[in-house]
Amino acid sequence: MSAYILVVDDEPDIRLLVQEILQDEGYEVVVAEDAAAAREARRARRPDLILLDIWMPDTDGISLLREWTESGPSNMPVIMMSGHGTVETAVEATRHGAYDFLEKPLSIAKLLLTVRHALENTTLTQENIGLKGEGDALAEPIGRSEAMQNLRTQIQRIGNHDTPVLLTGEAGSGKEVCAHYLHQQSARREGPYIRVAVAGKGSADALTELFGSEAGEEIHFGSLEQANGGTVLLSDIADMDEETQLKLLGALQHGSFLRAGGSEEVKVDIRVISATRRDLAHEVKNGRFREDLYYHLNVLPLTVPPLREHAEDIPELLEYNVNLLAAREQLPYRHFSVAAQNRLRHYPWPGNIRELCNIVQRLLILGSGPEIDAAEVDKALGEGNDASVNTVSPDLGIPLKEARENFERSYLEQQLREAGGSISEAARRSGLERTHLYRKLRSLGIKRGN
Repeated sequence: MSAYILVVDDEPDIRLLVQEILQDEGYEVVVAEDAAAAREARRARRPDLILLDIWMPDTDGISLLREWTESGPSNMPVIMMSGHGTVETAVEATRHGAYDFLEKPLSIAKLLLTVRHALENTTLTQENIGLKGEGDALAEPIGRSEAMQNLRTQIQRIGNHDTPVLLTGEAGSGKEVCAHYLHQQSARREGPYIRVAVAGKGSADALTELFGSEAGEEIHFGSLEQANGGTVLLSDIADMDEETQLKLLGALQHGSFLRAGGSEEVKVDIRVISATRRDLAHEVKNGRFREDLYYHLNVLPLTVPPLREHAEDIPELLEYNVNLLAAREQLPYRHFSVAAQNRLRHYPWPGNIRELCNIVQRLLILGSGPEIDAAEVDKALGEGNDASVNTVSPDLGIPLKEARENFERSYLEQQLREAGGSISEAARRSGLERTHLYRKLRSLGIKRGN
């Protein structure tokens, strides 16, 4: 799907010229002659980019840009245009969030170059946001094992189709990396890739996150609109509340929805990838997930294997993460001895790849010397001579309140380690609500990286 561009200019000849130039390049273009028409066009459909004239009869372009910027971030680049601009005007436009400033008469070459760079920059920014905290630099699932080769082959085959995909797998197994790799293998690879975390959100927040909202001239574009023409990943789909499930089903069936507070349908064209660590069919059977939505999402199922099922890939994963952390965080480069690698290959990895990444980071930060040996690995895993038992021996000589806090701290730290740092998984393991778990972690001074 080509980028959708809004051109705002009060001069008919310029509007038509710019529209024709951009359409010849394959873009979809809509025009507006003043600020009022621009507001309406932006409300009707979120543009991927706006070309905005400064001098207009009703509201000047700088004021309109400021109005849009103050209504909240939209990841929507705005390129200002003016035939009578000054350095001060350009500086003010940039200060209010303009991506660039073009002088009239327009140079066609510069116009096309600026538009292309603005769209590419926005796509990269959206992908970085979507991948942040999820092993962001991974371009594809790592591993030469038969399991991972089969997984990549399946993803490449599925990428040729535009149907919904349901990714299942344990927490930390790499579902987000597979989703992004699937996007890159699809015909939508040039479009946006948006990751939406639906777990732990109340109905109102989840609805606003997905579908956006509007109040007067203030518009919040939801994740589905931001993903228009590309791919949206709905992570932890099993945790979505019933009201949001119902509205999502309607949006996917009809390709349109209403923003909260809106009165006009918003049309979208997106590829949906859902991810869950749970057995979604079991959730349907127990009445916790809508059956009709399940069948809509589960057109192409794909299972991501846990790390223990492709343990032969651990040396490659260790090397990748050491190189990544050494380059990204300027941590010292260290290599794993054969004995250390063997120890890790036989560890059960309850937190999967995410846990492995955390272990590597811990070893690089806390250790010293060029080599990581088996004893150091055992200590990092909490299975060395000093920490071979995952129970807490209470100190009977301290007040009950302090003893209880010590136990809770040790217990929750262990749950987080086994969950590979995943709050959702730790909450499930401990039987706590996510919000309650967050409060407990804060009160006990526990950081997720522990």
